Amino acid sequence: MQTQTTSYFARLFAGDLSAFGGPVTDEAVAGHIRAEQMSLVLGYSVGIMLANVCNAAVLVIALWHSPDLKLALIWAAIVAGAAIAFGLQSHAARRITKPQFVSRRAMHRLVRNAFILGAAWGTVPVAFFANASTGGQLVITCLCSGMLAGGALAFATIPIAAIAFTAPIFAGIAICLGRNGDPAFLLIAFLVVVYGSVLLRSVFVNSASFARRVMRQIEAERSVRQDPLTHLPNRVAFNETLDAALKRLSLSGEEFAVLLLDLDRFKEVNDKFGHPAGDEFLVQIASRLQRCTRAAEHVSRIGGDEFALVMANLARPEDALEIAERFVAAFDEPFRIEGRQIVGATSVGIVLAPRDGSTQLDIMKNADTALYRAKKAGPGTVCFFEEADDRSSRDRKALHSDLEGAIARDELFLVFQPFLDLGGNRITGFEALLRWQHPQRGLVPPSEFIPIAEETGLIHEIGEWVVRRACATVAQWPKEIRVAVNFSAAQFHNNGLLQIIVQALADAKIAPHRLEIEITESMLLSKYASAASVLNALLELGVTVALDDFGTGFSSLTYLRKLPFSRIKIDQSFIRDMLVQPDCAAIVKSVIGLARDLRIGVVAEGVETADQLEYLRQIGCDEVQGYLISRPVSADQVLALLDPKKLRATYAA
Repeated sequence: MQTQTTSYFARLFAGDLSAFGGPVTDEAVAGHIRAEQMSLVLGYSVGIMLANVCNAAVLVIALWHSPDLKLALIWAAIVAGAAIAFGLQSHAARRITKPQFVSRRAMHRLVRNAFILGAAWGTVPVAFFANASTGGQLVITCLCSGMLAGGALAFATIPIAAIAFTAPIFAGIAICLGRNGDPAFLLIAFLVVVYGSVLLRSVFVNSASFARRVMRQIEAERSVRQDPLTHLPNRVAFNETLDAALKRLSLSGEEFAVLLLDLDRFKEVNDKFGHPAGDEFLVQIASRLQRCTRAAEHVSRIGGDEFALVMANLARPEDALEIAERFVAAFDEPFRIEGRQIVGATSVGIVLAPRDGSTQLDIMKNADTALYRAKKAGPGTVCFFEEADDRSSRDRKALHSDLEGAIARDELFLVFQPFLDLGGNRITGFEALLRWQHPQRGLVPPSEFIPIAEETGLIHEIGEWVVRRACATVAQWPKEIRVAVNFSAAQFHNNGLLQIIVQALADAKIAPHRLEIEITESMLLSKYASAASVLNALLELGVTVALDDFGTGFSSLTYLRKLPFSRIKIDQSFIRDMLVQPDCAAIVKSVIGLARDLRIGVVAEGVETADQLEYLRQIGCDEVQGYLISRPVSADQVLALLDPKKLRATYAA
């Protein structure tokens, strides 16, 4: 019982409207309501304080011939001085940005000050009414009535403050009019009580309405600034936080950091387990990330699988690194979703302001650049922004701009590297390899421009061009020769991929089995769910599918069992070392044996010596590819390679 009573009075004197039967709120909302209440009081305060000064002067004039004049002068000086000081303080406070949260202690001070001011006016009728003239008594009555109305207006949204201000005035009026005994003044006392009751009732009604209006506003703002799934601040809220940090930087030099996070396996979770599991994954991630931050800071979800944090008042860069490492460590424990254990990871890019930028655009651009380098380094990497990153970013953007028009300018071309059938010593096909001849940069390696094409979506246009050009080229070769085309993970996002391949075959008028699609295990690792249906459709069409870089992934045998591969290609890293490292030789032998049992063709990549070729022939490899057979050649040179005599001379040398 005592605890409940203490809690009630704590809420009462903090201006909490639930103490008067108003809406119940949590402390965060209550603090926001107090901030709005305080803002209104400060808005009225200058006018109210001027009224206090004016009323004090009027009181002195009304008591000019009263024996209490000296006491009135002292009282007026104290009240007027305090009013001027408080008015100036309130005016200065209004020039500062309105706070979003006001503590209970600040509200306690407001209620105390309201009581002191009310008590000062409550002493007026008690101290001066009896010795005043009839006119003076009338002025005192009017002044006290006016202060009641003014106080009710000033504290219209804070009932406890209104009561604290008006109660002493009511008490003073009651005392002085009760002593007088004049029926006219008793009528005035009755009217004051009636008007005061109406005013206080209006305060209660207005304050409850005000609180509900603020709560609706908070809810509306929250919906605009809060991510509905994770309940973290969204991009709008993050931008406001960043803008506020930039303002503090310009005003006081307060440094800060921005941490940008990107999840490394979110798309895999969505593809394998569905979007509900992906949503639950994000909710659990949000909870873990928020526990890693400092008390007053909040992680924001600014994109599908992107999160960000503004670290204010940064003392040293190591503090930002410590939080980033906490973010990475938050993924150490697997996430349990729908009875499954899911492993997650994140990469983090960090920028420091003002070192890495002093505008929102520069900071976010550089944070994205730092994050890009972190992601390239692998999951769980943290990278600070560096000047070299900026140069690299500008170079990538320039390369992207040039790549956009490369097809139209006829800068892209294909070269072809042959597959040699070891059983018949003949070429059975060619792998089409994309090249870019830049007018200024010269020959740009695929390792530089293909990732840019994948990131920007240009890979769809380029991929379509490659498959059409490859089909048109193979149409000019003997009918038993096939062409292999590499497909990246990003291309399987294209819903029209199957139609593109069908149309390319029809336009070139070639049989589907003459086109081979090469995909890598890394593509399957993240896109297995969406790739399976397309690959099965290709098999039904008659197109062959090869698994490239076999042995470098994590689930090769699973893919061989579940997906329709016609051929596997042993990664060149195994071929390169198989004659000097027994474990590599054992792997190559086992893969060839496995392929034979599964009735899948096998190609050895990266054959560069005659000894490697002979060894592969002895252990029953179907086909080989590498510099020993031929380097990639232009389409014009392909027919020359198909001459058996020239071919033998080539790899015999």
